[in-house]
Amino acid sequence: MQFRQLEYFVAVADEHHFARAADKCFVSQPALSAGIAKLEDELGVALINRVHAFEGLTPEGERLVGWARRILAEHDALKAEVSAMQTGVGGTLRLGVGPTTAAAAVTVIRAFCARHPLAHVRLSEHLSAPELQRRLRGFELDAGIGYLSPGDQDGLHVLPLYEERYVLAASPELLPAGATQIGWADAARLPLVLLNERMRVRQAIDDAFAAHGIEIDPQVVAESVASLSAHVHGGQWATIGPHTLLSDDGSSSSGLRTLPLVDPEITITIVLAINAAARDAAAVRAFAATAAALRLRERLGYPRVASLGGGPVSRP
Repeated sequence: MQFRQLEYFVAVADEHHFARAADKCFVSQPALSAGIAKLEDELGVALINRVHAFEGLTPEGERLVGWARRILAEHDALKAEVSAMQTGVGGTLRLGVGPTTAAAAVTVIRAFCARHPLAHVRLSEHLSAPELQRRLRGFELDAGIGYLSPGDQDGLHVLPLYEERYVLAASPELLPAGATQIGWADAARLPLVLLNERMRVRQAIDDAFAAHGIEIDPQVVAESVASLSAHVHGGQWATIGPHTLLSDDGSSSSGLRTLPLVDPEITITIVLAINAAARDAAAVRAFAATAAALRLRERLGYPRVASLGGGPVSRP
């Protein structure tokens, strides 16, 4: 069994197409097909359903592709470790981030690349919490920044980074004059645009409204942070989200105000998650050390506010 054969197999599993997989591996399609056929002969099982084109992985292929990813990841980590001992941390770190954690990711990536100029980062963005977990456990990512509940952390090494607190953002015309905070019941009376229900941030928002017996029905549901921002800046809708996403720094130019949401004040912990089997790789170690040194909990902190009645609700 050769590493190149495993690379061909994983490339076809990723691309669902032999020609695209061959281009990705910089080989001809016949060479790629021959390599996979040799791998199948050695293992004694068919890995890919095909007649004239890719028709999916066989059950055996579905089970073995995870092992192939892990072997390749550990092979790459070994080469990176040797390189790090000789010339410093290099290679490519594959990082996944959630829809609302881009600001933190940029901060860590900037510091990481400044410390390790030979290293590169390949970023996968807008990943839901389940997708982030799946890619980490499947060795498709080296690290991820996002929401992970304690029940989601099996097999992952987790480093808490900072806490997100929820705020409401809107044009001043939609908000009570002189208000310095707002309760969830009052927020429900505003015309709202929110992210879709698949995102953990939206689920936390729905839970907070449900605690007041409110089933929220936003007028607009957005699929991306960019769309959400465009709708809110239009002045017709308010939105709810993490303070790191909806900060009103420079609000005089943005035209928006943000108010802390209280009763309850919700706190969600954002973590750096790493596949436990890959935590000792040179680039992963260096990235985790960079994130820890940045003290994001202090940099991205948001002052607590007096509750209208309920205390803060922490969601790890």
